[in-house]
Amino acid sequence: MDKADYLKWSRKYDRDQGWSAQKEQELGAKFRRAKAMTCQDLAEVVEWKFKDAPETKKQRVLEAVSKNDEVTVARISSQVFCVASGEDNYRMNSLVMLNGVSPVLASVILAFFDPQQYGIFDNRVWRGLLGNEPPNLYSTSNYLKLLAALRKTADKQNLAVRIIEKAVYKKSLDEE
Repeated sequence: MDKADYLKWSRKYDRDQGWSAQKEQELGAKFRRAKAMTCQDLAEVVEWKFKDAPETKKQRVLEAVSKNDEVTVARISSQVFCVASGEDNYRMNSLVMLNGVSPVLASVILAFFDPQQYGIFDNRVWRGLLGNEPPNLYSTSNYLKLLAALRKTADKQNLAVRIIEKAVYKKSLDEE
């Protein structure tokens, strides 16, 4: 794909997602402004990520994240949001210390907070950029590999990482 293709597919993702695209914008703006998250914000990220998942899965993750307290969520998220760029491993490892936060959910939080530098961890995106996924795909180390591939493509196209990731995801989804 070239730059025009990435932009086209990313815009198609935003158009087709409606509520999700709006919620992503709202939460991202809030994270950047507050430089921290609340327990309610974390629950909204879960609602966003698992909107189309089976209700039992969403409830299980919501139950797990509800075990976090406000002080811990605020402390960890503010450390993550305020650390210098380039500290991807630290950011991921800090976020997954929160109850119920997997590498996938951590990637959503980071992509909302800084869409220039982060994308969402997804097997479709992995396949689109790196080929067949390894066993136990959803680990921090694999996210960092995917992030490197996303950033390399984003740099080459002079686009945000999240634009590249949304485009690869949407193209894969529509072509399935």
